[in-house]
Amino acid sequence: MKALAKMRPEEGLDLIEAPVPTPGPDDVLIKVKRASVCGTDIHIWNWDEWSQKNVPVPMITGHEFAGDIVEIGKDVDRRLKIGQRVSVEGHVIDLNSEAARAGHFHLDPATMGIGVNRQGGFAEYVVAPAFNVIELPEDVPYQIGSILDPFGNAVHTAQQFDLLGEDVLVTGAGPIGMMAAAVARQAGARTVVLTDINDYRLELAQKVAPGVRTVNTLNEDLHDVMKELGLKVGFDVALEMSGSPIAFKQCVDTLIMGGGLALLGIPSKPMETDWGAIILKALTIKGVYGREMFTTWRKMLGLLKAGLDLTPLITHELPYDQYRQGFEAMKTGQSGKVVLDWDIQRAA
Repeated sequence: MKALAKMRPEEGLDLIEAPVPTPGPDDVLIKVKRASVCGTDIHIWNWDEWSQKNVPVPMITGHEFAGDIVEIGKDVDRRLKIGQRVSVEGHVIDLNSEAARAGHFHLDPATMGIGVNRQGGFAEYVVAPAFNVIELPEDVPYQIGSILDPFGNAVHTAQQFDLLGEDVLVTGAGPIGMMAAAVARQAGARTVVLTDINDYRLELAQKVAPGVRTVNTLNEDLHDVMKELGLKVGFDVALEMSGSPIAFKQCVDTLIMGGGLALLGIPSKPMETDWGAIILKALTIKGVYGREMFTTWRKMLGLLKAGLDLTPLITHELPYDQYRQGFEAMKTGQSGKVVLDWDIQRAA
């Protein structure tokens, strides 16, 4: 099969010929139809410090994908069938861990990532545990199925606090930030403000999350925008999606007393924090990792059924052998989600 892999400890990925993987007794084999490029994949492409520490070489990358089941392991007892349309929860856990036995699957400290430290979905076929398979409703196309993983990050972050009738700040208009803003709108927030310094993505956010007030913080003062919107005290909830120390400070500065701050964005290095301001404002801060298995998946499919449209977020759909173009689009910041089409035949 064709696959995209990190073959050497250096920048880039290679399109290779690889054996079709064999599913174990508790696994399924999936024919990949669509796979999308994630920020994690960019880190792996760049071979940055995080990748060097966490990604073994060689490694087929990619963890956001959707396709059809083509083989089922002999011990699988779920009601799955050949030809079924599926997506996959990319965090593979130890079902015997203390966290899993307590029902907190997403908090297993020994979690392994498909496409990070086990073979991934930038390929014609991928193996995944049957436990991780998510059945796709017929009205969810493969393109949307391939971006459910990051959509789950957005939903999980937005779930941390009650958003109904609240004023919500979302910092970071990457794809997950845009989806979080859309979720906040769908959840009944009174006001949703989305900040970034990338005009392309702020404009795209208007299509992904109609009605959201976007702010380029290089050009507008957030406090002026708050006055414009009638926020006399501050935001009730902030969802920090960028990992930017400046954005984190904006969240702390503009939250009300007793406000809630959910953190998904990971800073590139340790940052200084004014803990005194956090303490004196009695803020509640929650770190967010991955998705809840499988409550978040049920909620995100419910949001799609209720009419939340993620289609505008997909700005590039390319044949898999044009992957370099897709990665370059992501690296420039002039894109939403980039989806690679694996449902095609290419000459060797």
